[in-house]
Amino acid sequence: MNVKKNLGLIAHDFKKKELLEWVEYNWEILSHHKLICTGTSGKLVEEALLNKMLSSKKEIKKLNITKLKSGPLGGDQQMGSLISNGGIDILIFFWDPMSTQPHDVDVKALLRLCMLYNIPTCCNKSTADFVISSSLFASNYTQTITDYSDYLNRKI
Repeated sequence: MNVKKNLGLIAHDFKKKELLEWVEYNWEILSHHKLICTGTSGKLVEEALLNKMLSSKKEIKKLNITKLKSGPLGGDQQMGSLISNGGIDILIFFWDPMSTQPHDVDVKALLRLCMLYNIPTCCNKSTADFVISSSLFASNYTQTITDYSDYLNRKI
């Protein structure tokens, strides 16, 4: 991972407010990184960051935000593809544990990919706060990837 991180941002409907509060609180740090968001979350994150920059009276910088499709329409799978191809360094995914999602299978697959590729995954504000405030967040970091060659080369 480089100093400038590729951050995946996702929030289920009942967690979007929580994600936006977190984004607004951490807007200065986030503005220095590439943000990759699914659907509606991306639109809301972009609006929140622009509003914070405007109200801060600091220099307005061009945001680096990529908006994927909505999660149920393939955005989770797009994010998973980015993870498996090295395009996501950290995933901030505020998922709703209290409601079933129509794309639960996609959500599970996304979280599985984070485990396979050793991607730091934050599912709530506390974890996201710890990750973004870590000294490792602001530096280059070499993550280890599990070698799955034994699994791939097994006799079936």
